[in-house]
Amino acid sequence: GDQEAGEMGLAAVPGRQAAFRQGLAAAVQYAKVVGCPRIHLMAGRVPLGADRAAVAGEMETTFIENLRYAADLLAQEDMIGLVEPINNRITDPRYFLNTPHQAAAILEKVGRPNLKLQLDLFHCQIMDGNLSRNLETYFPLIGHIQIAQVPGRHEPDSPGELNFPYIFELLESLGYAGYVGCEYAPKGDTLEGLGWLRSYWESRGLQRGGTSKAAE
Repeated sequence: GDQEAGEMGLAAVPGRQAAFRQGLAAAVQYAKVVGCPRIHLMAGRVPLGADRAAVAGEMETTFIENLRYAADLLAQEDMIGLVEPINNRITDPRYFLNTPHQAAAILEKVGRPNLKLQLDLFHCQIMDGNLSRNLETYFPLIGHIQIAQVPGRHEPDSPGELNFPYIFELLESLGYAGYVGCEYAPKGDTLEGLGWLRSYWESRGLQRGGTSKAAE
C-alpha cells in the first residue's frame, strides 16, 4: 500500500485487491533475490471514519480471499505467508488484525498449510497477556516470532513486563526452531544493546554466534 497515505498493507482492505496482488508479486521477487522464504501479508487498516464492527465482515471476507490467492502463489515458490496481529491499543488503533485468536480463526477459514502466524510478543502482551498459554495453544500455527519488551519496546533485558529468559526456555521446550526477530528500538548503541543475547548464549552453554562450547 501507500504508506505516505496512511496505508499499512492491503490484504483486508475491500476494493484494493488488484493493488494487493501487484504488491505481492513485487514482494515475491524481492524475497527470491535475498533468499527469504517468508513474506508478511499485512492486513491493513479499517477505512478512516468507518465503524470497525460495521466493516469487519467485509474486511474478513476480503482478507480470506486475498490470503488464499497469496498462499497459492507462494506455494509455487515454496514460500510461507505470514499474518501478524498488531495491537490497536497503542500502536495502531485502526489496524484490522489485532489478536492471535482473530488470526487463528482466519487462518482456519483460509485453510492453506503455507500460511502461518507471525507472533510478535509485544503486541500479544498488550492485547491479551497470557503469553505462556497463547504460545502453547498457537504453537502449531507459528511461523515466526518477534520480540520487544513491554511497554517501552526496547531490548528484552530492559525494564518491563516480560520475563524473556523464561519465554526463550519455553520456546525451546516447545521445539521452536525458527528465527526470533528483534523488532525493538534500541535504547542506545545497537551492538551494546545485544548484551541480552550474549547472556542468553552463556546461560545455555553457548559461545558467541550460538555455537556449542562442546563442539569447539
